Amino acid sequence: MKLKLGIPKGSLENATVDLFRRAGFNITTSSRSYFPAIDDPDIECMLIRAQEMARYVEDGILDAGLTGLDWVEEVGASVVAVADLIYAKQSFGKVRWVLAVPESSSFQSVKDLNGKIVATELVATTKRYLERNGVSAKVEFSWGATEVKPPVLADAIVEVTETGSSLRANKLRIVETVLESNTQLIANKESWADEWKRQKLEDLKLLLQGAINALGKVGLMLNVHRDRLDAVLDVLPALKRPTVSHLSDGEWLAVNTILDESTARLIIPRLKQAGGEGIVEYPLNKIVM
Repeated sequence: MKLKLGIPKGSLENATVDLFRRAGFNITTSSRSYFPAIDDPDIECMLIRAQEMARYVEDGILDAGLTGLDWVEEVGASVVAVADLIYAKQSFGKVRWVLAVPESSSFQSVKDLNGKIVATELVATTKRYLERNGVSAKVEFSWGATEVKPPVLADAIVEVTETGSSLRANKLRIVETVLESNTQLIANKESWADEWKRQKLEDLKLLLQGAINALGKVGLMLNVHRDRLDAVLDVLPALKRPTVSHLSDGEWLAVNTILDESTARLIIPRLKQAGGEGIVEYPLNKIVM
């Protein structure tokens, strides 16, 4: 038996492959194949566009897949949300679908778009959003380069953004947020009901979330004389509490902790001043809570 797993092709592909690597799985992709190799004999991978993933999972062509919550909602797929995986192609966070208009336009809210044209790739969701707000506007599917369409080809757009930099570069301003989204591991309902597949997915969820928890974190270990322990602990932030253990020499202790990688360079010199010795910083692949 194998678990048929969909890997998102496109903007999330590299981030997903890297996340799996951190979780302990090596996925090898090829520009000439839609079937990446993975070093787990129980998993069979297929590259699928995120926009289509939920439909193939719902239909049982795939047992599970990674795609955005936005695309699950867009197609109204009936699938099991196994895990929220808060990562994206740049910031490893959530993304937003926003209503944006030209900087020079007079539009201040969605209410101003009655009778106007809105271009987007997220057509069904945008239509529901306009309906909720009592707005009657024409929603056109955009095949790409959506940011360049206003004001000539559309009055407004609904587009996905992480930082807003692309919108600003195209002289657009954000009016409202239509939808927040993040990557999800989703499963086919029948596959989720299968004991073996469910356990495989639960294991995968644990490892992927552990890899996400470790992003931006490093481990730090050092030795300290017991007389200087309090001074060292005063310097250290910690995920929970530092681990302190005895060494063979009863006067010395080992301290082990986890901290943000960005603060390590500030803390290490202070630890040395506080009496820390043999300080080692090491990378982390997973933190399993």
